[in-house]
Parts: sequence; structure tokens; C-alpha cells
Amino acid sequence: MLAGGAGVRRSDSPASRPDVIVAGAGVIGLGVAWRARLRGLAVTVVDPEPGSGASWTAAGMLAPVTELHYGEGPLLALNSASALRYPAFVDELEQSSGCEVGYLRCGTLVAAWDAADMAGLTDIHGFARSLGLETELLSRRELRARVPASASGLAGALSAPSDHQVDSRLLHSALLRACVAEGVTMVHTAAYQWLLRGDRVVGLRLADGTDLQAPVVVLACGAWSARIGGLPPEAVPAVRPVKGQTLRMRTVGPPLLTCVLRGSVRGCPVYLVPRADGRIVVGASSEEVGFDLRPRAGAVYELLRDAQALVPGLGEAELEEISTSLRPASPDNAPLIGPSRVPGLVLATGHYRNGVLLTPVTADAIAGLLADGTLPDEVAPFSPTRFDQATAFPQATAFPQATAFPQAATFTQAAIEEDVG
Repeated sequence: MLAGGAGVRRSDSPASRPDVIVAGAGVIGLGVAWRARLRGLAVTVVDPEPGSGASWTAAGMLAPVTELHYGEGPLLALNSASALRYPAFVDELEQSSGCEVGYLRCGTLVAAWDAADMAGLTDIHGFARSLGLETELLSRRELRARVPASASGLAGALSAPSDHQVDSRLLHSALLRACVAEGVTMVHTAAYQWLLRGDRVVGLRLADGTDLQAPVVVLACGAWSARIGGLPPEAVPAVRPVKGQTLRMRTVGPPLLTCVLRGSVRGCPVYLVPRADGRIVVGASSEEVGFDLRPRAGAVYELLRDAQALVPGLGEAELEEISTSLRPASPDNAPLIGPSRVPGLVLATGHYRNGVLLTPVTADAIAGLLADGTLPDEVAPFSPTRFDQATAFPQATAFPQATAFPQAATFTQAAIEEDVG
């Protein structure tokens, strides 16, 4: 809770002292800012390049079922709750922003490469059904009927009709427009270090030397959440970067896919997400290489190879873009949502592979916390304090240098040709 269970006290002069600072302007940060502003709070968002991180690279799968793993019951519940919120969230956002977000209720198929994969999907089907989730097993022939462009040798598939998609870039653009329309202040400068008074966070010092103060700061900087200086080591958020690359391709003629297609090709996971405009997003690599954003040729080759193994016709598509960014992962790969043990600091980070999916539930939960001082029960398992090594944080006496948040690396065909030339 905040302030002993109460929400943020609204300021009389929001221009000079906002009620809330949100550090980070990806879909999570903007979602929080928009929802908090709708609750009547004065909000300032700090980010040098809004939407240039994981929000730009993400494929936008809304996949609580096909991301299901044994032993992740609380995360499944959170993912499912957020997926259920999406239709109303999208309707309200599109009305507020005047922009479409590419929300497609297209369903998802997980293809089986061979008989062993099919046996694994059969197990997942049984597990999903035991949890009340809607899934269906498809034979080889049924898969070909659903996706004529799929490879003829695939053994079958698991259908998850409630796993959909949204265009993450359109979603981010709409959130940015909605924030501006509602009066959120945007500051295009990097957060440099925390401002502390005693053991309490009271604001941020920016890279240009400006100090911003507010009763509460929401940290939503994704993979860079631990890079802002000023907290004692035991209070630094437990978030690490996991590099991922995605490809954007354009097909000519009738669409190859009308639903999301996932699968593992000889043990290597790959997904294909078709957009309404004919593009297909292919992803994604996963590499523990720190903050290295350079595209790796081998990862691109592997994605192209495995995507064509599922849909051979993709070999004729135009490769428009290679984008690289960093997923924010926590030690248990689940998000950090709620108050930290440092007074004045609230976390909305560590969403790993589910940031786009979890935008509605995170935004509503944090806005409710800021306005009313309470969090919904579904968010309780994801308290940032579950990783704390200590319960008391002394006042920080040193401010280590923080690194500005670099934008996601995007390589269009034109840029590639310019570099080669």
C-alpha cells in the first residue's frame, strides 16, 4: 500500500510537481500513465526515446494458453485476466486516441514438428483442459485444412482459439496519443539517478541535470530498470536483459497465414504472426548477452530457416526489417508489480515475454494502487519484495552512474543497403 493504505495525495500545482512520475515510456509505462491520469492524477513520463525498446520489437502475441508452462499457475491467472481485459481496453484506447491498434482475434496454432512434439502437445492439451482452458488437438490433415501454406510433413497441432494478437507498434502509438490527449506531461530525457530523502525516493535526476520530484515514482524502464543509480545494492530491482531479435517480412498475393502459427523445429521455438497489412512478424531469438544490441547473423538465419520449415512459402517473402531489443527478465521470469520496500518507489517491470499481453492488467493495477492504495489479488504473487534480501534499506550515500536507455536496434532493408554500399 501507499501512505498506509491511502492513494497518492493530488497536488495543487501539477505542472511544477506532479503526483506521479513514470520512468519509462514503453507500453507498460504509457499504460500506467494513461490509466493514472484517468484516475485524476497529474502524471509526468520520463523517457528519451518513447517506444524504442521492447515495445518496438515485440510481435504482440496475446498468448496466455500457448505460453503455458507447468508450475506457473499464478502467472497463467494474471495472463488470462489481462487477455480478458483486452477487448474493453482496446475499445477505450481507440476512442481516446483516435487510432486503431491492430487487435486481431485470430487464434493461435502450435504446430508439431514430429510425433514426439505431438505427444508433448497432447500433454499440454490435457493440462490446459484440466485448468478450464479451451484447446483442441488437430491431426495432420486438419492442420493442413486450417493452414494450407503449412509444411506437409508436420504431425499436427494444438489450437488455442482464445490466444490472439495486437500490433505492438500501433498499441504504443495509441497509448502515446491517449496520454498526450489526457494531459500527461512527456519529458524526453533519460533518468539518471534516484533522488532520495532519508530512505525514501522523492523523484529523479535526469541526464541533463534536471531534478523532478513527486510523492511516487513508478519504475517501468524494462530491461534498463536496474541501471538508474542511487539505490543501495539490496534495493536494486532484480531485472536482467535478455536479447531478442525479430524479423518483419512482407508477402505478395493471398495471405499465407490468417492465424498466429507457433512451433518448435528440431527443438528450436519459432513463431509467425500475420498482420492485417500482409506483413508477417517472425520471432524470436533469446540470448543472455547483457546489453549487446548488435544483430547476430546466426540468429537471423535460424529464424528464417525454422520459419520456412513451418511455412515453406515464406522463402519468397521480402525481408523488410531486422529488429533487436532486450526483454526485461526477473529471476523467476515473472513481472514485478507493486510497491518496493523503498518508500515512494513502485515497480512495473520485469514482464519478460509478456509485456504487451500484461499491459491492461498492469496499468489498471498500478493506477488503482496510486489512486486508492490497494492492489487486486491477482497481482499479489508478483510483489517486487519477493526477491528482497533485506527488509531495511539505509539511506544511499553514493550515486553510481546510470546509463541512458539506448533505443532498440532496427535494421530496415534500406539501412542494410546503405551500410553495405
